[in-house]
Amino acid sequence: MLDKSLLDAIKTYSTNMTRPIAMILGQGDHAKRAELVDFLEQIASCSDKIGFDKTVVDTDLSPMSFKITTDNRDTGIVFSGIPGGHEFTSLLLAILHAGGHTMKLDEGIQELVKRIQKPLKFQTFVSLSCHNCPDVVQALNQFAILNDGIENEMIDGGVFPELVEANNIQGVPAVFLNGKPFLNGKVDTARIIDKLQAEYPDLLAEGQSEELETQDVTVIGGGPAGSAAAIYTARKGLRVALVADRIGGQVKDTQDIENLISIPLTNGNTLASNLATHIKEYNITVKEHVSVSSIEEVKGGYQVTLNTGASWTSRTLIIATGAKWRKLGVKGEDENIGNGVAYCPHCDGPFFKGKPVAVIGGGNSGVEAALDLAGIVAHVTVLEFGDKLRADQVLIDKASAKDNITIIKNATTQEITANGGKVDGLIYQDRVSGENVTLPLSAVFVQIGLVPNSDVVKGLVDVTVHGEIEIDVKCCTSKAGVFACGDVTTVPYKQINIAMGEGSKAGLSAFEYLMMNS
Repeated sequence: MLDKSLLDAIKTYSTNMTRPIAMILGQGDHAKRAELVDFLEQIASCSDKIGFDKTVVDTDLSPMSFKITTDNRDTGIVFSGIPGGHEFTSLLLAILHAGGHTMKLDEGIQELVKRIQKPLKFQTFVSLSCHNCPDVVQALNQFAILNDGIENEMIDGGVFPELVEANNIQGVPAVFLNGKPFLNGKVDTARIIDKLQAEYPDLLAEGQSEELETQDVTVIGGGPAGSAAAIYTARKGLRVALVADRIGGQVKDTQDIENLISIPLTNGNTLASNLATHIKEYNITVKEHVSVSSIEEVKGGYQVTLNTGASWTSRTLIIATGAKWRKLGVKGEDENIGNGVAYCPHCDGPFFKGKPVAVIGGGNSGVEAALDLAGIVAHVTVLEFGDKLRADQVLIDKASAKDNITIIKNATTQEITANGGKVDGLIYQDRVSGENVTLPLSAVFVQIGLVPNSDVVKGLVDVTVHGEIEIDVKCCTSKAGVFACGDVTTVPYKQINIAMGEGSKAGLSAFEYLMMNS
């Protein structure tokens, strides 16, 4: 099952383990149990620090589940299914972290998780084809290792369809906490922490918050713009902190990238990894998997406080917080997120195999989504508000050539309907005739652009009615010492190339400001 490169990776990384771990299988029969046993035996064969004995079973686990223990103690980590595909990395990291390998999770987050004093039992439903699911699984697995009161079970929906049906799951990752729905869709560690703190105000034991020394520049956002800004300012010898929910930002959600100048083809994960590698070349204090809870103007600059409680003063700020998916804002949308309303075709498309779906939006994202879905679902209907598609002609030509893609223009989505907790249709208005048309389907994928993530600085700097931060040609905002760049700003054309250039410009502007005000 596992190719040589994966086995070699396990052998290499396991040398950094400081203590042995064991994988304990559940009891019972299943059609795929032999495949799971073979999978675990291959992994165990890579290192004497990884143990697996198929005769030792846990009667509380299903026949397709296994847990990870260390020193005869449960780590709280369970995998239900065979964690291949994107989830293989989740298993490898779980083994390494349980075996004492250093976690890359921000120290402030680690200390916060250790202070959690409520029992938390997470169940994370995944699809092995979902590239967003591993981020959630890996974060919660680390939480379990850090705190004995936390458990996390990864559940492959393809192996446990009865659980998917019973819990009415139509999108992944779907996270349940103590038996109740908790989070659904693409989320990061910072969002998990924020949601926990919101639902359990008394979640944490008292602890001391981390303090950083005064920074010359604090960059908020780790996408192409924020990464470029941090690198440019660090190269000037400035003291730089970079705050990001994840390095790469929304780039990590992008599949093929064909317009990054000088690189004919790459993908989001590779580009995000390259950004992280470049950042490590410089003396930059990186606070990843966290969010900024407040920014206050103080003597000498701005006080930045994170959701972990960590805070510091920064002489300047560079805001590069990017954007998020734009919602339709129609009846039935919010009510059915995760039950047929989705924003990621790569993650949720497999749940609608052989069924009819719709994609809202005729730009590049919408047509690319339709092309991706066409190979999975029965039929895709693309609804475009305007009288022509806005996507590149090469994409339009590909979509037009597909027998199972229908394109409807001049269509205004009015409502998403549901029956029994699942989407069953969409009502749109024909803008030419004025007629309302009902379209029976099983899912709606919304691809209508982005909304700037500017909430953290609203009230501090001027923003447009659309929420974009107003900047001048040097990326200066309305507040002295605060700069902005990338998709969160008024700069036209939200592209990776442009974001990198704007980030570089913002970094140089911050350096110039500090030189003139030192």
